[in-house]
Amino acid sequence: MTNRERTLSRDVVAHQIPSGDRQTLPAGETVLIHQVLGGSYTVQTGFGLFRITSSDADALGEQVQPSAVSAQPSASPNGAPDPEAIWGQLRQVYDPEIPVNIVDLGLVYSLDVSKQDDGAHKVDVAMTLTAPGCGMGPVIAEDAKSKILLVPGVSAADVRITWDPPWNQSMISEEGKMKLGLI
Repeated sequence: MTNRERTLSRDVVAHQIPSGDRQTLPAGETVLIHQVLGGSYTVQTGFGLFRITSSDADALGEQVQPSAVSAQPSASPNGAPDPEAIWGQLRQVYDPEIPVNIVDLGLVYSLDVSKQDDGAHKVDVAMTLTAPGCGMGPVIAEDAKSKILLVPGVSAADVRITWDPPWNQSMISEEGKMKLGLI
């Protein structure tokens, strides 16, 4: 499934890895797909690695995957979102260089759901990154936010990056460690 060579059928705005800078990859550019996780594509070009979102999968000759939440809508009488559905969405967010989701990497420090004055529900997430200099942080946080907003009952989301406490490998879940070959 990975390491497939593709030629872009149209211009695509992508994020360079690890800087996070936006750059347009031109139609006709040959890329090598290294990783497909959480709906995003990590591709290699002649001048570096880039992350392409699922909405641009067609330019890679891939099928665009619909955005969906695997959990059923909340049955709560107050319309509160299902916290497990939110965690499930966060498990669909990946650092483009690591094949483990941000939850199993131990990057999500907190998740709070609050009811707003207008009755809507907001989700606040505090997360970190594996390295303070990672330029992909805003891209990963925006990916998390967009996936949280797909959960029924969520009307607003804020994903904040924090450095306290500093991340370390002991924060990786057992499943994450197995995927990374650390155990």
